Amino acid sequence: MSDPEPCRIKQEETEELIDVIVKEESEERSEEEEKHHVKTTDRNLKNTAKTKVLERTDAKAFTCTQCGKSFSRKHNLEIHMRIHTGEKPYKCSHCNKGFSLLGNLKIHERIHTGEKPYKCSRCERGFVHSGHLKKHELTHTGDEPYHCTDCGKGFTDLSSLRSHTQTLHDVVMVKEKSEALSEDKKQYVKTEENIDFIMETAAIKSFSCTQCGKCFERRHSLKRHMRIHTGERPYRCSHCEKRFSLLAHLKSHERTHTGEKPHTCAQCGKSFTHLCSLRKHTNTYHSK
Repeated sequence: MSDPEPCRIKQEETEELIDVIVKEESEERSEEEEKHHVKTTDRNLKNTAKTKVLERTDAKAFTCTQCGKSFSRKHNLEIHMRIHTGEKPYKCSHCNKGFSLLGNLKIHERIHTGEKPYKCSRCERGFVHSGHLKKHELTHTGDEPYHCTDCGKGFTDLSSLRSHTQTLHDVVMVKEKSEALSEDKKQYVKTEENIDFIMETAAIKSFSCTQCGKCFERRHSLKRHMRIHTGERPYRCSHCEKRFSLLAHLKSHERTHTGEKPHTCAQCGKSFTHLCSLRKHTNTYHSK
């Protein structure tokens, strides 16, 4: 009897990938809707001075206090904040697993219900997610849109190409690239700690996230990225005990306690806690 554990792990990895994809798709749809709304408003009021102010202030007016990212709708900001707070208000009725978005919960529940709404037109095989169907259909068409630049081998999906490149070509590529470097730089190849230097010089993104497939040039960058999936927050505020995944986010947050405003407007001298606030101020009051 086969071990069900690998299947369970694979399902969890797939769910995490779906979390990322659905969140990005949701934000993109909301952003497009907002852009359409602003354009319509601008056409109706384009002859008034008020319109120019709206064009500059209404777009992305809601800013995250944790990382400075801005959004055009308050609802999108509230969803984004769940990344920092770890809030997962939507619970699976079958296993009690939590999700930050309702759409992600609905996709996850298909694992329990067996629902597979995406059907292959050639073999009627069903899939939980549309992305899985598209990948499957390539097995019928024989299409291999992703090709290795080193040996020419084709693959149906990007993750397979990345795995192939890292397994068979990365060591060779690093060796070849190092031969083109000056003698004083070749010494960096000797230790594992300095392999990042070679990777950066050769523009190779060899460190891949096992959860979502995103690639990085440096191992440190991958470790930092993984905190999105693990929820790790190693940096703690000394004032309120709040924790953060990045040191820069902690420093930005601590200014709310200290009152520090390091970003000053060159036009009027007004100071701001965050750089994004200064940029918004400049665009609103000082742009021509």
